[in-house]
Formats: sequence, structure tokens, C-alpha cells
Amino acid sequence: MLNFENSTPEKMNEKITAMREGGRMLGNLLKDIRKYVEPGMTGVSVDKWVRKWVEGHGAKVAYDMLTEPFPGAICISVNDQLVHGAPSEEIFEVGDKVSFDMVIYYKKFFTDAAFTMIVGEDKLETVDKHLKSRVAAVKKMISVTESSLYEGIEQVKPGAHIGDIGHAVETVLRHGKLGVIENYIGHGIDTEMHEAPEVPNFGRKGHGYKLVEGDTICIEPMSCLGRPANYVDKDDNWSVKMKDGSIGCHIEHTVLVTSDGYEILTMGDD
Repeated sequence: MLNFENSTPEKMNEKITAMREGGRMLGNLLKDIRKYVEPGMTGVSVDKWVRKWVEGHGAKVAYDMLTEPFPGAICISVNDQLVHGAPSEEIFEVGDKVSFDMVIYYKKFFTDAAFTMIVGEDKLETVDKHLKSRVAAVKKMISVTESSLYEGIEQVKPGAHIGDIGHAVETVLRHGKLGVIENYIGHGIDTEMHEAPEVPNFGRKGHGYKLVEGDTICIEPMSCLGRPANYVDKDDNWSVKMKDGSIGCHIEHTVLVTSDGYEILTMGDD
């Protein structure tokens, strides 16, 4: 990973400039997806729209660059799918939970972000009481998981340990009585999609890799309403599903370690 301790000023400036631009682009894309997705759409149709958006903005779909290419431009995980959901022809219905996870490649650098939403929130008056109750629980899960992400980000600064981030994330998730996913974690990122250090959603303060200025990492809390056990669906060999059929949640940002703290690169424009 390029940082101020192992790179020239020119290389570091190239990295930060490219990742700021790519991160802003990715953040705007995810905001546009949130506004675009409606009941009646399918994962495949959204995936095609995403690919056109990315290529139209001069970036590349990072998943195309994997040794084993992912079957789509974006991961779309519905209901009991936690992460890595392969886009399908399944129709989005009012009240469905959908997580979108996207990596783009721009000017030789990667950025990565994810969010989780409820489809058709403005149409929930049309659903039955049972679904409304489930949606309420999912909304709370999303809110708590978002809070855990930002609490983790607040720990980021030169000299902080990866364990500080994981401890903060885990504390918020457990306080919210959510299942904590431990077998899928965050990671470093810049010229490679996944780099050291690993960034788990659990940890001990003062332990693990010590951050330095210029590091770029992905913090990505994953939670669930039930037990955290999960498995890879054999039908597509990509989609990770909850063993107990409960709902999973995934939220992520790419974060730059600055001289005195952090900068979230994937927020997009206000």
C-alpha cells in the first residue's frame, strides 16, 4: 500500500488525487442507485444501468478485472443474502432489503463502497402488518450498522490500530443486539482491490496494524438480525446467504488516513 512512509510525494499525490476523484464518482453512483431503484425492477436491469453509468463516467467496472470474473458490474444482495449477491432476474418487491456493493477502477486506483436500503419505503402502507414489522427491524439494523461504520471511522488517524476500529464497530453492533459477521472483513485498497491490512469488524484496542498517513482502507461493517453463520450459495457460487434465513446488512466506505485524522473518499457530492 502506498503511504507517506514508503512513497515519493509525487506518487502519493497521484494516489490521493485519483482516489478522491474515483471515490467521489463512486459515492455519487451509489446515491443515484438509491434514487433509481424501485419495486418491479430486477437485479439484472439495475446491473445493466450501473455498468452504463460507470463506463459513461470514464471509469471501469472493477469486478471485470477479477481472475474469476464476477457475473455482473455490482453486487446486489437481497434479503437473506449478506454480500456478493450475483444480479438476478428476481423482481424487487416493496419492503425488500437490498445491499449494493460496488468497486470502480479509475486512473489506476480502486475505490469501494456499499449501502443497504429498503425498496419502496414510500409504499409501505400497501403491505401487511407482518411485513411492516420486519421492515421496522431491518430499518433499525441499517441505522445501527451505519452508526457502527461511522464510529469505526472516527478511530482513524495516524498511530491508531486496526483493533481500535474493529472494537468500535463491534461495540455498536452488539449494543444494538445485532449479529456480528466475522468471516467477511474490510481491507486496504489502492492499486489493488484488496490489500493488507485486513480490517475486521471486531478487535481489541491497541492491537493490530498501526495506521500511517496516506493509508487507504475500506471499513465495512456487516450485521444480521439472526445468527451470523453464513454460506456461499452453490447455485451461483458467489452469493453469501445467512444460514438461518435472517436478513443481512452491509455498509462500507473507503477512508484515507490524513495527517491528523481521516477523509471519507466515497461520500459523493452533497
